[in-house]
Amino acid sequence: MTGPAAAVEAKELSRRFGDFVAVDRVSFEVAPGEVFGFLGPNGAGKTTTIKMLNGLLAPSSGSGRVAGFEIGREREAIKRSIGYMSQLFSLYGDLTVVENIDFFSGLYGVGGERRAARRDWVLAMAGLVDHRDRLTAELSLGWKQRLALGCAVLHEPPILFLDEPTSGVDPISRRRFWDLIYELAGGGTTVFVTTHYMEEAEYCTRLALMNRGRLIALDTPAGLRAGAREPLLRLATPDPIGALAALDGAPEVVRVGLFGRDLHVTVRDRERALSRLPERLAAAGVRSDGLDEIRPSLEDVFIALVLAAGGAAED
Repeated sequence: MTGPAAAVEAKELSRRFGDFVAVDRVSFEVAPGEVFGFLGPNGAGKTTTIKMLNGLLAPSSGSGRVAGFEIGREREAIKRSIGYMSQLFSLYGDLTVVENIDFFSGLYGVGGERRAARRDWVLAMAGLVDHRDRLTAELSLGWKQRLALGCAVLHEPPILFLDEPTSGVDPISRRRFWDLIYELAGGGTTVFVTTHYMEEAEYCTRLALMNRGRLIALDTPAGLRAGAREPLLRLATPDPIGALAALDGAPEVVRVGLFGRDLHVTVRDRERALSRLPERLAAAGVRSDGLDEIRPSLEDVFIALVLAAGGAAED
């Protein structure tokens, strides 16, 4: 990917607040039409990076381009070229559905016949044709989500920023929302999305992982999983809490965590762990119903990378 062809580009981008470095020399490129996932624990620097790219916050150093415009000098041009949607949705609850659409149409300069056509598109896309005159405050969270997405792309921007847009939304609504994201990307829209849901991260073309202000990984979901080097075991047991205590301090164990009803145990040596951990559990009176090697999930990889980079910042 070359710089001029990139829809979004960051070069050594940094932002300091006094002595605190929120974003530290971050560089990446996003291709046109890509669904680019931006991940990281709270306080990792994701929102600060997005604000710089959107022209809402000046970088302390470094540079970047969005839709071909420089983030430090062409902020208004960037704002006209992007759509933005946050987990707060930015809708007005005391306006009806169609009044919200008309308000944002005016905000984005969408008028005349195009406004009517885009209004009809948003209503159909959000499934709100029969609810156009309802107050937005009365809508379900899933409907609000789709309406907010429609309002964010009324002006058909080439680049869409989504900052944790599905927070608090049920799994079915999240899946429908991602279907809409794929439709937009299929039409050429570049989608830059932050999320805390690992199943959503799997839907992205590529993933960038931030921690403590730095970019610590950048690859496809499959590439990130393939890069995991430490063996991972799944322990099935009726006493997961007892198993956690029994494995604490075991020399064979790197880390262990609860995953549903099982434990995921990262180990230094597969054969040694498979041989010795059942004995350690038995000595502690903990029953093992199975201990076998598994492929790491994206969540396993996420945790390993963050811990290797110093762990998440304290709130």
